[in-house]
Amino acid sequence: MSPTNSLPASGSHFISLSRGIEMTALYRSQREAILATQYQGMQILPICETFNRDDIDILLEKEGCAALRVYFGMDESYKVKVLIVAVNQDAEDILPSPQSLNSSENEEDIVEEGHRCPDSCPPESPLNS
Repeated sequence: MSPTNSLPASGSHFISLSRGIEMTALYRSQREAILATQYQGMQILPICETFNRDDIDILLEKEGCAALRVYFGMDESYKVKVLIVAVNQDAEDILPSPQSLNSSENEEDIVEEGHRCPDSCPPESPLNS
């Protein structure tokens, strides 16, 4: 994986609803099949996660924030989780100082703990039905 020090162009992220429907339908139909057999049926891969806007706004208001980056993590039960961080103009994550690694205090630099579907699923829409 080669690093990149540039951000994607503004406006380059949008797709049509029909493309979104195709992509989410394919994912839902294959999300268990792509897992090794021993992990199937454990709800490891979410359908979606929902985050509070206030928490996203905190990231967007970080000094130097030019973008957001989504990471995928995993909890102890192997469930994949979405983590969101602010990114500066040089495509670097905006994170707490290394000294905070030993702190148990939650800082407002990494958003996680979204409502994960399944179990907390949104109302039906073209992207999740």
